Amino acid sequence: MPERSKKMYQILLITGIVIVAFNLRPAITSVGPLIGTIRDDVGLTNWSAGLLTSLPLIAFAIMSPIAPILGNRYTNERAMLLAMALLLIGISIRSISVVMILFVGTFFIGLGIAILNVLLPSLIKDKFPKRVGLMTSVYSTSMGIIAAIASGVSVPLASGLNLGWQFALFIWAIPAVMGIGIMLYLSKKVHTDNQADNRHIPTSNSNIWRSPLAWQIALFMGMQSFLFYVTISWLPEILHDSGVSMTTAGWLLSFTQFIGLPASFLVPVIAEKFKSQRVIVFALSLCSIGGYSGLLLGESYFILILSIILIGFALAGTFALALAFLGMRARTAKQAAQLSGMAQTLGYILAALGPIFIGYLYDLTQSWTVPILTIITVSVLVMLFGFGTGRNKFV
Repeated sequence: MPERSKKMYQILLITGIVIVAFNLRPAITSVGPLIGTIRDDVGLTNWSAGLLTSLPLIAFAIMSPIAPILGNRYTNERAMLLAMALLLIGISIRSISVVMILFVGTFFIGLGIAILNVLLPSLIKDKFPKRVGLMTSVYSTSMGIIAAIASGVSVPLASGLNLGWQFALFIWAIPAVMGIGIMLYLSKKVHTDNQADNRHIPTSNSNIWRSPLAWQIALFMGMQSFLFYVTISWLPEILHDSGVSMTTAGWLLSFTQFIGLPASFLVPVIAEKFKSQRVIVFALSLCSIGGYSGLLLGESYFILILSIILIGFALAGTFALALAFLGMRARTAKQAAQLSGMAQTLGYILAALGPIFIGYLYDLTQSWTVPILTIITVSVLVMLFGFGTGRNKFV
């Protein structure tokens, strides 16, 4: 490939990674601030409303072990193009106010995002083997930016502009269309020799499933994801129960994600420079435990904002670190895809329980005290599994 064409391809590849990252969260994070509105409009209970954010995670668990096989057979780029199409279909039909179609569309969204979730670390390991930390920072930060925007604009679009929750969710078809365009181009640029190489390397690696480190990575990712999806689902309701308006609660959820952007970018870069990441795990876990504990300490505005800041740093930092571990703890791009598939399969099974379980606890107790105590307990588990994952080892 000529030098100029190679440079252009690199630019388009990085652009593609960023656009893919733009699609990994908004279709889900836009739901949290509107979950009460959707619940009341369609007639759902709290636990079934929680299913709107848990169902994609169930799809993640189902599709994650299949995604490396798709990437291996058709190349990562082509499998990700398929994922974008599934995502677009899901976003489109989810905006129809029929309960069954609402859940079917949500499930399709989960299938599409699952493939992208699993294959993006593999693509980065393959294309940027010496820049895994930096490229993970780029795409995790891109995810954080768009996720924060999605949380913040949901209520203003739905209520402020009187466009309804349907349009507020459908607007995220735009980055999906962009993703289809860029992945269509990149999939045509895959070299024939790379395709052949991809198709003749075995996809299954039972040793991954026998690795204690791989299990620790999966549990670290799962518990971290439990915290994230519970937060985007129920933090607005928790804040509203404390006297905050739903519009403000939506923007505070957005702020939670914006404030974590520095951690999202810096944590993988810093982590790559050290042999052990245990100190980073400990610091982020303290932020998590402190932040969620602050939600129990009354209605002080100062404590509320401090809690939001700590939660934001913890969620963004631990998620970025989990993504970095998928590349850092694997020796090759294929192994990274296999580890990513395993970690996200087991991890998202745990994460899927989060919004439903927390919603059930609230239905049971009619108070946020027990749910928040449960969240704090999970924060401690994140720290414990993170200590094992942070060792300088390969799966």
